[in-house]
Amino acid sequence: MEIHNRKELDELIKELDINGPVPDKEPFRQYYFIKKNREYVAKKKEELGRPLTCSVNTFGCQMNVRDSEKLLGILEQMGYEKTDSEDADFVIYNTCTVRENANRKVYGHLGILKHKKKSRPDMIIGLCGCMMQEQEVVETIRTKYKFVDIVFGTHNVYKLAEIYYNRIASGSSVIDIWKDTEMVVEDLPATREYSFKSGVNIMFGCNNFCTYCIVPYVRGRERSRTPEDIIDEVKALAADGVVEVMLLGQNVNSYGKNLPEKVSFAKLLEMVCQVEGIERVRFMTPHPKDLSDELIDVIARNPKVCRHVHLPLQSGSTKILKAMNRHYTKEDYLALVDKIKTRIPDVSITADIIVGFPGETEEDFLDTLDVVEKVRYDTAFTFIYSKRTGTPAAAMENGATKEEINDRYNRLFKRVQEISGEITQTFKGKTLPVLVEGISEQNDGLLTGRLSNNLLVHFEGCESLIGHIVDVTLVECKGFYFIGRLIEDEV
Repeated sequence: MEIHNRKELDELIKELDINGPVPDKEPFRQYYFIKKNREYVAKKKEELGRPLTCSVNTFGCQMNVRDSEKLLGILEQMGYEKTDSEDADFVIYNTCTVRENANRKVYGHLGILKHKKKSRPDMIIGLCGCMMQEQEVVETIRTKYKFVDIVFGTHNVYKLAEIYYNRIASGSSVIDIWKDTEMVVEDLPATREYSFKSGVNIMFGCNNFCTYCIVPYVRGRERSRTPEDIIDEVKALAADGVVEVMLLGQNVNSYGKNLPEKVSFAKLLEMVCQVEGIERVRFMTPHPKDLSDELIDVIARNPKVCRHVHLPLQSGSTKILKAMNRHYTKEDYLALVDKIKTRIPDVSITADIIVGFPGETEEDFLDTLDVVEKVRYDTAFTFIYSKRTGTPAAAMENGATKEEINDRYNRLFKRVQEISGEITQTFKGKTLPVLVEGISEQNDGLLTGRLSNNLLVHFEGCESLIGHIVDVTLVECKGFYFIGRLIEDEV
C-alpha cells in the first residue's frame, strides 16, 4: 500500500535514527534521507526568513502525473511548500520523450532557468523522467546545461530524497540514471492533485516494442505490482475520500504476466470494483492485441467501470500496422470494436492515430479513414509521425512529402471532429451522473465535471459539490462539451 496518511508517515520518520547507519531496505532508506534533508531545509528557511518553495512540472502521460505526485509528496515531507511558479527554490521537470517537441520544450524551460540561477545560486534544478533515459540527452545536459543540479530517470523516481541529499552533501551535480530495474518500491509519500480522484500504478514498463515508440527503451521491461499492494492502496485512497481511481500502465492488458501467481487485468479490475467507497474505475492504456473477452465481460457487468475504452488504433492499414509491429490487422481491430460495442452498447471508444508513418501511401491512409468511419470514435487524438532516434522506424524511408502528410492529417482531423460533434449531440436532453471536478476554466461561475464516458459538462452549482457525483441534465451542446442543469434535489 502507498502511504497517504501524512500524520502516520511523520511519526514513522520521526522515530528513525539518522545518526546510525543508512538503512538498506526501501522505502526506509528514503525515509532516512527525508529526515536528513529536513535538517538542511529547516536551516535554509531560517537563513532566508521564509519557507522554501518547490515547483514540480510534468510533461507527458498519466504515468508521469502519478510519478510527479510522488515527487511532490517527498519534497513536502522534506519541508518544501508547493508553488505553481517556476521561480521556486527547487524546480524539477518530469520529462516526456514520446515526441521531439516535448524535448524542445524542456530545453526551452532550462534556457529561462539558466538566467534565474545566475542571480540565485542556491536554486536547485532537477530533471527526471523518460527524456533522461536517453544517453544523448544526458550527455547534452552534462555538457551544455551544467547548472542543472540533479538528473535521474524513470526507474529510480523513488530515490529523490537520497539523490537530493547527495547533491547537498557533495556540493556538485548528481546524475543517477539506471538502464533498467526489477524493483517496485511501495509506501512512498504522495501529494495528489485532486482529493477525490487518483491514478494508481498497477505496472511499469512495456514489452511491445512498437517500431515508432521509445517507451520500452526508457521505461524498461514490464513489471507488475502485486494485487495485494494495489488493493491496499485503493482501500487507503477510498478511506481518504477518493471516489474515482484510474489504473495506470503502459499496457494494462499485460498486467500480471510476470507475477509468481498470475492474475489477469480483468480479475484485478473486478477486485478494485469491490473496494467500498470507490464509485468509478477507469484504466489507461489497453493494447488491442491483448484485450480479452474476459475484460469486456468484467466491464459490461460492473457499473463502477467507466463507459470509456481508449483503444489506440495508430493506423487502419494492415500493411502499416505490421510495419509498426502492432500485432493486429485492420480486420482484427474492427472485430474487437464490434465485440465491445455489442457487449457494452453505451461505451465511448477513443483512439490514438498516427499519420505519415514511413511507407504510408494514400491507399493506406484511406484505410485509416475507413476505420474512423466504421468505428465512429467519440474522439481521437491525431498525430503526425514524429521520428524518435533509437527506434526501428527512425531508419525507415518515408516516400510521402510533408505536404501530402499535412493534407492527410487535416482530412483526418476534420472527419474525426465532425463525427465527435455528431456523437456528442446525441446526449442532449439526457440526465446523467457527473463527477464534479472543479470550477470551469472557461467560466468561473460554473462547475465542471465528467460523465462516465469522459464527456465534459459545465453547469451552475455550489462549490461544495466538488468531488461528488451528481445528476445533471445535458441542456446545450457546445460541440465537444455540454452546458448542463443540476437536478434540484442534488443542491
